[in-house]
Amino acid sequence: MGTTGTVLLVFLGVLALVFGVLVFTLNSMARITFSLLAALVCVGGVTTLLGLPYLGVVIVVMMVMEMVIMAVFMIAYMMNPAGLMPMSMLHNKRGSLVISAVAFAALTAGIFAVPWPKPAGVRPGDTTFQVGRSLMGPQMLTMVTLGFVLLATMVGAIVLATHRGRYDRFGDGLDQRTAKDPAGGGVGR
Repeated sequence: MGTTGTVLLVFLGVLALVFGVLVFTLNSMARITFSLLAALVCVGGVTTLLGLPYLGVVIVVMMVMEMVIMAVFMIAYMMNPAGLMPMSMLHNKRGSLVISAVAFAALTAGIFAVPWPKPAGVRPGDTTFQVGRSLMGPQMLTMVTLGFVLLATMVGAIVLATHRGRYDRFGDGLDQRTAKDPAGGGVGR
């Protein structure tokens, strides 16, 4: 890794830490969600820079979809308006601070105390293919099918949650000039 890669790696790492801290300091679920998304996108970038582009892209794509779906459902269904009401993600502040400080110290000590293995053999030419094969292996068809099932489930849930369609709004012949919208004015009110 060259100088540019090292600088980018440090920059993304620091940015991931900053957004991770913001997850616990911001006071609304919507802002926390997008802060967590930014932190995980930075982690995907770090993973890509460390030589695993397939895994980095998978992390980014999965986290973007997960956080956007979470934000949409949170804004649509939470009791407070759009998840923007003040709240706190911190519970048992002193205990969690002690536990996180001890865990951080133990993990940091582990980095320096554990002997790192020396690379054995030659690095494969296409790491993306190797990681993809290791992750999916013979389950590729299962994962593709599962993706379509999840997409159909999300679309179906949205369709079933909608209580009206275009015929309810514009009439049976779609000839009403102004839509009959239960939320606002219009023909039929």
